[in-house]
Amino acid sequence: MGQINNLEKLPPQRNKIETLKILRQLSFSANALGELKGDAKTIPNQTILINAVVLQEAKESSEIENIITTQDQLYKALTTSGKQAVQVKEVINYRKAIFTGFKIIKEQGFLRVSDIETIQKTIVENNAGVRTMAGTVLKNERTGEIVYTPPQEKSEILDLLVNFLEYFNINRMDLHPLINLAVLHYQFESIHPFYDGNGRTGRILNILYLILNNFLDIPILYLSSYINQNKSDYYRLLNKVNKTGEWEEYILYILKGIEETSLKTIDKINNIKALLEVSISTARKKASKIYRKELIELIFEQPYSKIDFVVKRLNVERKAASRYLKKLEEIGLLKSEKIGREVVYINEELIDILKN
Repeated sequence: MGQINNLEKLPPQRNKIETLKILRQLSFSANALGELKGDAKTIPNQTILINAVVLQEAKESSEIENIITTQDQLYKALTTSGKQAVQVKEVINYRKAIFTGFKIIKEQGFLRVSDIETIQKTIVENNAGVRTMAGTVLKNERTGEIVYTPPQEKSEILDLLVNFLEYFNINRMDLHPLINLAVLHYQFESIHPFYDGNGRTGRILNILYLILNNFLDIPILYLSSYINQNKSDYYRLLNKVNKTGEWEEYILYILKGIEETSLKTIDKINNIKALLEVSISTARKKASKIYRKELIELIFEQPYSKIDFVVKRLNVERKAASRYLKKLEEIGLLKSEKIGREVVYINEELIDILKN
């Protein structure tokens, strides 16, 4: 089974995680994240942003685990009632798990071991829970070499999880929360408490930690895109901390990821906001008889829209809802597509922003 690594409880030695290089990068990361939080508030309907970014995070995080889907497949699955491919269902489960975790954090302001189990269960759709059987190892996919053997006994796993939550819920080291986030992410992935879904669960915990510490109001930072683009470094640096106890390079990686992802999300927000304003203006001028602000916001909340969505949101009859969507297609804001027996109306310009 390979040598079992004796994973130490938190906290690590402070001088290893608060180096000069880390503190320099920290200011850039915190500033970018602060700007993101402020810019997010400039979109009047926050659901537009949450729906867009959460689905992107779900897609990217699942891709790290080689669960590959496209944006179009996901939106079609969320909009229509057809049979879903296994990969699509897994990504949608991840999206649901983010919302589940967000609800828990907002309602109770802390996490318990049972809450983490709920998030993981939502992702993988089984009740296996925390590992009870020995034998779990992490291997190099290419060579088959065992690169890490996590704690094996359930009692030790639970003890480490309780210790993890002590530093997740209350920053007992009084570290800057972004440094603490990097440490916590390493610790959770090293505990590897579940048979499946550890990486995806850990990345959701990152988002929840930022919300818990008031760096974000809503789950709109998708670090998974950065990890996906730098995947080999991600795993190499996690293993480096485990083998050598050297934290600096790994923490810098996470902090740079926060900075880069924040700045990219800010660009996305600005592009969405600009398109929303243009779309409102176009609808007012070219479709004044059917124009309602709620209708335009709906086609941004749901880039793949259909008659049922309009009926529910605007409280109108199906005939009127159909007329509204057809008019928006006529003036160039939507494009219709038949999927199975259903017709969906796609906000293609918004989809392009979300894809890029």
